[in-house]
Amino acid sequence: MAYQSLRLEYLQIPPVSRAYTTACVLTTAAVLELITPFQLYFNPELIFKHFQIWRLITNFLFFGPVGFNFLFNMIFLYRYCRMLEEGSFRGRTADFVFMFLFGGFLMTLFGLFVSLVFLGQAFTIMLVYVWSRRNPYVRMNFFGLLNFQAPFLPWVLMGFSLLLGNSIIVDLLGIAVGHIYFFLEDVFPNQPGGIRILKTPSILISQAPPLPDAVSARYSGSFLVGSGAWKSRCEHWVCSLLAELPDREQSEGSLRACGKAIFDTPDEDPNYNPLPEERPGGFAWGEGQRLGG
Repeated sequence: MAYQSLRLEYLQIPPVSRAYTTACVLTTAAVLELITPFQLYFNPELIFKHFQIWRLITNFLFFGPVGFNFLFNMIFLYRYCRMLEEGSFRGRTADFVFMFLFGGFLMTLFGLFVSLVFLGQAFTIMLVYVWSRRNPYVRMNFFGLLNFQAPFLPWVLMGFSLLLGNSIIVDLLGIAVGHIYFFLEDVFPNQPGGIRILKTPSILISQAPPLPDAVSARYSGSFLVGSGAWKSRCEHWVCSLLAELPDREQSEGSLRACGKAIFDTPDEDPNYNPLPEERPGGFAWGEGQRLGG
């Protein structure tokens, strides 16, 4: 019974996050029994002169021996990789794989100029950075000591590494690559005259399972409603799914209203009073009154 529940929980993990996390754990287990880290680390000379191509992949899979550092990295890797895949990359497996390839390529390129032998931790920081920039209003708590918003998380982790006496080059590399991806994918295409430079290769898209138009539409940060034509397709898709339910009692009109309720932007509550820090301009200190008045 416990095995079945554990198996079901494992299979519920999104495919890319499941595959990458499993590969990291199995690589660490293999180092304990079968191989040594010297067969895995990033070495350009061995890669390009001795054709040990596997090092281009294995250096992203090994996080050191089992201990606090390994568990810390695995928790962050699993958590933020899964949240990205289930969040802004939901229904976009090919795009998520392409982000992996793009980030890995840039880190390998930068790795030629810095003395890093394993790039897995930098890759985790990249995932954390992209997630944090796409969820800017999420409030974070670091070990119950520090409260901040999500975009500061990569910098807090870098400061934590500095306090532990570790090199921050790994963190800076992950932040740099994450920022390049975020800028090219989320910022530059939305600028006046901007274009979308990062395009997922068709070979990756063809390998992904077929998706409805509503799911395959591009979005970033959260599930956002796009143009009116796209919203109509979403409504039609939802209504057609609901119409296939065996115990349906609603009429076609009520089904379409249901679709509109899901995809239309909700009306603003005129009685909503935002928190002071969420108001435009920040805190309204004194509400225009003089101190002591």
